[in-house]
Amino acid sequence: MNAGPLSGVKVVELAGLAPAPFGCMVLADLGAEVIRIDRPGAGSLVPNDPLTRGRRAIAVDLKVPEGAELVLRLAERSDVLVEGYRPGVAERLGVGPRQCHARNPRLVYGRMTGWGQDGPLADRAGHDIDYIAVAGALEPIGRAGQRPVPPLNLVGDFGGGGLLLATGILAALYERERSGLGQVVDAAMVDGAALLSTFVHGMKAAGGWSGPRGTNMLDGGAPFYDTYETADGKYVAIGAIEPKFFADLLALLEIDPAQLPGNQLDPAHWPRLRELLAAAVKRRTRDEWSALSAGSDACLAPVLAPEEAADHPHNKARESFVELAGVVQPAPAPRFDRTPTATPVAPPKPAQHTDEVLAELGLSGAEVSELRERRVIG
Repeated sequence: MNAGPLSGVKVVELAGLAPAPFGCMVLADLGAEVIRIDRPGAGSLVPNDPLTRGRRAIAVDLKVPEGAELVLRLAERSDVLVEGYRPGVAERLGVGPRQCHARNPRLVYGRMTGWGQDGPLADRAGHDIDYIAVAGALEPIGRAGQRPVPPLNLVGDFGGGGLLLATGILAALYERERSGLGQVVDAAMVDGAALLSTFVHGMKAAGGWSGPRGTNMLDGGAPFYDTYETADGKYVAIGAIEPKFFADLLALLEIDPAQLPGNQLDPAHWPRLRELLAAAVKRRTRDEWSALSAGSDACLAPVLAPEEAADHPHNKARESFVELAGVVQPAPAPRFDRTPTATPVAPPKPAQHTDEVLAELGLSGAEVSELRERRVIG
């Protein structure tokens, strides 16, 4: 049995890209038993993809009735099923919510899409950048006077997508304890990205985010909340908003408060303040500043590349990263004192556990061989 607070929860994942696999990775990290269903012959776009860790993997052709029947049989004995198809595709394949709930009324059916299950864009193609654009989450990100900058695919695919999908599934599992019934979780990246921008809406309503992109407190407009180049061409991040932290920053950077042009929070003084901070930071290397700031509340941190993060002393002390199949990657989070999670199992090869899982469904060796000969399974 898997370790973690979700130990004993069984999940069927119909293979997709990025957000749904991330949501299922979170569930697996927390102890759920996840079976990933790929298409026969499908390969992995990323060898040893961390998003597929902690699963068992089988290959089933859902375009034939026998393949859909295998999925329904798995759904009968599972708590959760996750799919990331366009609206209506799962129904046409015979594994939609109605078909699955007819077999298992307690099943939580998670649906991951960009635009949601309804609305005028529901059937349209898109990617993270499109969803966060319509959600209002992309426009505020970028430098003043320049075009919006996509924040990788963290806001749509992973934060507003997979993580909100996992949250919805957990909520539905909790509700099932009272009602005894499963339900459909409609997780849309456009909804999730909008939700992640709630703070911005509040700031705008309060007048605390009144300027255009790149001129406000938290979007790079304020000099005390920005990144600066160091002597070695790398960067540090500064987030010294509160006066006491700003005072610690000035002490760390050896800036005499008497040099300041005026009140820290007055935008009229920000251009000169930025010049002072930039010149001070430029005197030392990134790692020198990192070492000097380690014992202070100056809110200065080194800007690390993803491949550097695992070696930072704080991350090492907390064991925030693990290595699986030669790939260094973030460890499961959050942490639990009574039901701790285990180190994830390395990503499976496509179809690696097909025979094993089908045997658990009660299929004989001869039946499995016949299905493979007919290319129903991989």
